Amino acid sequence: MQAFEYIAANTVSEAVTLLDEKGENARILAGGTDLIVQAREGKRNLDWMIDIKSIPEVNEIDYNADSGLTLGAAVPCYQIYAVDALCDAYPGLVDATKIIGGTAIQGRAAIGGNLCNASPAADAIPPLIVLNATCVIAGPNGEREIPVEDFCTAPGQTVLEKGEMLVSIKIPAPQESSSSYYLRFIPRNEMDIAVVGVGASVVLDAAKEKFVSARIALAAVAPTPLFAEEASTLLAGKEISDATIDGAAQAAQTIARPISDMRGTAEQRTHLVGVLTRRALNGAIQRVKEAV
Repeated sequence: MQAFEYIAANTVSEAVTLLDEKGENARILAGGTDLIVQAREGKRNLDWMIDIKSIPEVNEIDYNADSGLTLGAAVPCYQIYAVDALCDAYPGLVDATKIIGGTAIQGRAAIGGNLCNASPAADAIPPLIVLNATCVIAGPNGEREIPVEDFCTAPGQTVLEKGEMLVSIKIPAPQESSSSYYLRFIPRNEMDIAVVGVGASVVLDAAKEKFVSARIALAAVAPTPLFAEEASTLLAGKEISDATIDGAAQAAQTIARPISDMRGTAEQRTHLVGVLTRRALNGAIQRVKEAV
């Protein structure tokens, strides 16, 4: 591993100043489960590693049933699924936090880090997209917010500019008769990278017979995770049926731009988008119907 300087920042402004000074050769350390591996393998050139774990804002978990969730960028996975209220409100996000690595990884890996690593196959990003989450970004010019679906721009690249850092993620409160679901396909348990991942959220009418709205997001089928906007829009106002869900699944397949690699072929991935979209939608629907 190359030599670098470790710096612990105690405030957001201090971290922003450090990032602005060093530019591309400074990196944020939250969980470190991706960054340390990348540094050890020479995939990241580092002069400074800036530890943000002592900054209060990035460790915040603030949930209110009316206003929603503010999730600090450095909050590790296990802290999310340990809170019953979050498991009830955002089950799709909990689905993802429970499958990112093993228990030891979940003790350190942060949802914010998974987002900032910007892997096309990231498990946390599709649930955040379907939950209509927003990124809170701090930088030299102040604070700004953008939707999660616009955050990743290419594999390993994000909208973060020089001196900027992700501070937190905001997720709206769940609507009445709504739920979410995330699942992925992996060829075997030893390969912990999705061949395809799909997240879905649904809002149903009071009778739980029609879609009021829905959101579908895909992982590992394009250079960035995708919001399947057209497929999502197709469901609004429709009766819940196999035919309706099949139509959305087919629409989701049309936006997939997968590649063939050691984990699967492009044809297999396109097929899986349809299969997993159906399962994710049905899983979210079932959760609404089972809710007390």
